[in-house]
Amino acid sequence: MTEAANVIAVDHTGFAVSSLDEAVRFWTEALGFKLERRSEMGGDFLRQVTGVDDPNVKTATVRAPDGFLIELLRYSKGRQNGAVPNSGGAIGAAHLALTVRDIHAAIARIEGAGWKPKGSPQSIPGGPRKGTLVAYVSGPDHITIEFMQPPVN
Repeated sequence: MTEAANVIAVDHTGFAVSSLDEAVRFWTEALGFKLERRSEMGGDFLRQVTGVDDPNVKTATVRAPDGFLIELLRYSKGRQNGAVPNSGGAIGAAHLALTVRDIHAAIARIEGAGWKPKGSPQSIPGGPRKGTLVAYVSGPDHITIEFMQPPVN
């Protein structure tokens, strides 16, 4: 299937946010990502790419410790476009899974930044990831992140 689609790699993950400054602060201060760049885009090119009417957008790109890129996008008419439901089970809902050394410390850190856990850390009971602690957390824009702490061997 990937050969037919000609996919060769994952480049980045993007999230539309209500406040670019708040999002950058969370990703850099709470999660330890590095701010790579900020930019602004708009006009017919972006409308043709995204399908969004009047797509004026401010962006910031942050880099994870392993190099993975997250693009944060603040559209000028973002609130008019709607919001993602606050449920990980909603159609179209997505999450990003991050491997952490200490899931309890990670949750404490994001709570200090104003994000909230959706549940409590649980150990995967079986299969190839048996013993991995997992928990979902959610922020003000209902972006869901899954923390995953591998078992200690």
